[in-house]
Amino acid sequence: MSEVMTTDYTETIEAIKKEIRNQTTVPYFGLGIFEGVTTKEGEAMPHDSDSMILKMNNGRAMSPRLMFEYSRAAMHLEQRRGVDYIQQMMNWIYTKEFEPTSLQKAIIDMAPRFIIDTNRDTKLQELLAYEPHILIIGKSRILDNDYRYEIFEYDVENKKYFQVEEEALDDAQKILFKPMGSPLPEPSFVISDADYVDWLTEAMGGFAVPSVLKTYRKTKKYLFLGTYFDRDTDRMVANELTMDLEGGYVITDKELGKKEKKFVDKHNLEVIEMSLPEFIKAFV
Repeated sequence: MSEVMTTDYTETIEAIKKEIRNQTTVPYFGLGIFEGVTTKEGEAMPHDSDSMILKMNNGRAMSPRLMFEYSRAAMHLEQRRGVDYIQQMMNWIYTKEFEPTSLQKAIIDMAPRFIIDTNRDTKLQELLAYEPHILIIGKSRILDNDYRYEIFEYDVENKKYFQVEEEALDDAQKILFKPMGSPLPEPSFVISDADYVDWLTEAMGGFAVPSVLKTYRKTKKYLFLGTYFDRDTDRMVANELTMDLEGGYVITDKELGKKEKKFVDKHNLEVIEMSLPEFIKAFV
């Protein structure tokens, strides 16, 4: 069955590769790309909401209400132990040593100008460490302004980031947007319900995406990799980040729920009915 599906989508996959290279399709990474990925110590990396919750809660399941979505579970832990605890927990998870995935490597090799990575790891940053790029880090609950991002330029020679103004995006040849945060250049994460509510509120007001990207993203397609649309939060984030899109692609071999199908149809997304491992095998 896998071979039939791969054969059926060969032309589509080749077209996607060309679109990434010619900058008409934007790669959009989600949590599912880490399914089957382990750290050097043999620990599984979170690859969906349930595994993220178990990771945050020392391997223990939480109540059904909290297990519904990891942002809800993170909010519960934050209320019990404080904001610093959940931020440190995210940093602990995503500073563990593990290899970049073959999918991450393949996308970087295709040299897209713009990548959206809703994950909280540093692997794409590591893969870009030998070339100049601009990094946009999403922020939440900032007190002194409405903007929910900070912009950094990477100094290849000194191997470090320094903060810059939005004008740096005008001529940037490579832009990595991590709206949910990263351990680098300093640990900062959007993870709890309170974080997401704040980020989405300002996003809807136009304050979560730099103005240059609002223009750049018009009429682009998006390749959703390891992204699930069965939760309101993920759909709302994707909607804000891809506004004015032309369409795109979703990789899944699972039957879509009512809300997922509505989102896919509204955004004119083509469903490629393959598991992500099957797609990666054909893509890489």
